[in-house]
Amino acid sequence: MAGAALLTVGPDAGAFFFPKLRTSTWSLAMQRADLLCTPVEHYDIKTVNVVPMISMMEKTAFQARNLARAAGIVDEMIRDQDCGIILTIAGSLVSAGQKYILLDMIRSNMIDVIVSTGANIVDQDFFEALGFRHYQGTPFSADEELRERHIDRIFDTYIDEDELRVCDETVRQIADGIEPRAYSSREFIREMGRYLEEHSPQSESVVFECYRHRIPIFVPAFSDCSAGFGLVFHQVSRQRQGCPYVSIDSVADFRELTQLKIESGVTGLIMLGGGVPKNFAQDIVVSAEFLGYDVEMHRYAVQLTVADERDGALSGSTLREANSWGKVDLAREQMVYGEITTTLPLVAGYVYHKGGWRERRKRKFDDVFSRPSALRADGYADIGMNT
Repeated sequence: MAGAALLTVGPDAGAFFFPKLRTSTWSLAMQRADLLCTPVEHYDIKTVNVVPMISMMEKTAFQARNLARAAGIVDEMIRDQDCGIILTIAGSLVSAGQKYILLDMIRSNMIDVIVSTGANIVDQDFFEALGFRHYQGTPFSADEELRERHIDRIFDTYIDEDELRVCDETVRQIADGIEPRAYSSREFIREMGRYLEEHSPQSESVVFECYRHRIPIFVPAFSDCSAGFGLVFHQVSRQRQGCPYVSIDSVADFRELTQLKIESGVTGLIMLGGGVPKNFAQDIVVSAEFLGYDVEMHRYAVQLTVADERDGALSGSTLREANSWGKVDLAREQMVYGEITTTLPLVAGYVYHKGGWRERRKRKFDDVFSRPSALRADGYADIGMNT
């Protein structure tokens, strides 16, 4: 992908606009090659058994002990045969080398549902599935010069903007190729998995692995990522032709995830960061109650985060605070304050090497939506302050 190909407008010459370069293409190509030369590599939790270290951390204090307790709660929820496990993903994790951890959790049957930001699923995972990479960089870059070279920066990580636009264009092609109607994000992401099955069947991808294992992925703010550009192009071009178009129905996301809470009964949350995915997954308890179902709160909940509760924002709100809203049970909850690229490998590695997942049954929650919905709407369940 080096050289002149990176300095053209991509697969569809009329699709996207690139600003003019202020220096020669040869000079920029050479400098781009220097900057985009060290790919980010992904963790492999299978190679190191961290169980003895986490066991020692349990006997210490502060965040080390909190992390050990969180790892124990995750192991407990995996061993609970009645528990459906929801993984929420925020931040920028795939670009930071966490993808293989997520893949090992999927392949080891540790999770049943994913609720994520669009960046992780589209801009990063699907992007890499198309054959592209993220590169090590520096937070001390001259950002104007990066922009001139079509290089995007996520803290100390670089992304080739021209390749990202190929990702945008691929989303447009997928939208152009399916029935024009409203889709939940789960439905559209399955179409992305189907695309990879046809065009990139060897890809190491969360989207593709969930497609294969029938694990639903929800992205409640789906247009707030690279997919949005492709979908906007799709809709505008269809409007100009006077044709119907694909749209994403976020209420359908909420309804479908609520349905999974009702189907599962017992649920646990593993929350990587906060934001929309965290709140979306927590709120399905209240949504089910509003329909008239008497459901229990999330029985297990762990959050790995650096967010602070003192600004009142959702990302840093504690799981104890969520209990006041009737979302999370207090018996098995734990906040861990630490950057996720350091805490997730330890928690996931502990659970992997403890091996409780080997006895866990597959739920294949995506199959729920192949049946007619039996949801009813009887009105708020009168459960008062029961826990």
